[in-house]
Amino acid sequence: MARTTDSDLAPRELRVLVAVADAGGFSAAAEALGLTQSAVSHSVRGSERKIGAVLFDRGRTGARPTPAGDKAVAHARRVLRLLDLLTAEARGAARSNAAQGPLRIAAFRSAALHLLPPVLERLRARHPGIEPRVRIVREVGRGTAGEVADGKADMAIATLGGSAPLPPGLVASGLLEEPYSLVHPAGHTAPRSLPLVDWAENCGSYTRDWWAAQDWIPAATVEAEDDGAVLSLVSAGHGMAIMPALSLSGAEDSVGITDLGAGRPTRRVGYVTTAELAGSAVVRALVRELRATVPQTVSPLGVG
Repeated sequence: MARTTDSDLAPRELRVLVAVADAGGFSAAAEALGLTQSAVSHSVRGSERKIGAVLFDRGRTGARPTPAGDKAVAHARRVLRLLDLLTAEARGAARSNAAQGPLRIAAFRSAALHLLPPVLERLRARHPGIEPRVRIVREVGRGTAGEVADGKADMAIATLGGSAPLPPGLVASGLLEEPYSLVHPAGHTAPRSLPLVDWAENCGSYTRDWWAAQDWIPAATVEAEDDGAVLSLVSAGHGMAIMPALSLSGAEDSVGITDLGAGRPTRRVGYVTTAELAGSAVVRALVRELRATVPQTVSPLGVG
C-alpha cells in the first residue's frame, strides 16, 4: 500500500489554501474556517515548505496568491471537488447508481437564460438528487472555461474555437452553431447607416476576420454592459448591433433582425469540463440532457 510522505498535502491544508485565496487574507480565512489566524498561517507555511514555493504575497491589506499560489489553489479546488465526488458517487452506487450531489455550472449570460432552463428542468426530473448551481460569468478573457480550470465550476457552457487554447487538463465538445445577424430598430429603412452599439463579450476571434472585412461597420459609438443592454438601446433607436442568435431570443417587436447572408459569421457553443470530471455521474447526466435538449443550430428569433 502506498504511504503518504512529509511532502504530501492533506485535504485540510488544501482547504486552508482555498479559504485564504477566497477570503483575501489569513484573518478572514480563519474566521470562515473556524480556526485561529495562527493555525491558518502555520498551515500555509507548511504547504509552502512542502511545495517549495511562496504561495501568497502578504501585506497590510491581506494576502494575494502568487503565480505559484494561483496554480496551487486551482489544483486544490479540483482535488477537493474530486474528494467530494468520491463520497457522493459511492453513495449513489449504493442507491441503484443514482447521480446525486451539487453540480456547479458556469455559463455566459445568453446561454444561462436561453439554453439551460429546459436542460435543468429535465435534469431535475430525471435526477432529483442532483443540485445544479449556475453562475453567470462574462465570456471575456479566460471566460467560463477559466472557471473550470480554476476549480470553481464542474462544467462551463462556453464559446469554442477562439484563438485562445483550452487550458491544460480540460476537455470540450460542441453543442450548437449560432449565426450572427444585423439588429436594428424595427422598420428602419437604412439600418447599416446607424451608429454601432456593442459590448465587451461580442466579436471574439471567431468573428474578427469577417468583422474586419466589413467596411460598412463603424467603430462602436456606445459600449453597453451586456447583450441585454444592447438590445434595449437598439430597441430605443440608439443604433444597430451585430449579435449572435442566443442573444436575440425573446427580442421585442421593436427590434428588427436582418440576415447577414451566406458569408455571415457563426459562433460555436459547447461545454467544457475537466478530464477527471468528464466521467463523473453528475457531469455525464448533464451532458445527456444537453445533447437531448439543445438543438444543433439556433435561429436568430429564438432557440430551436
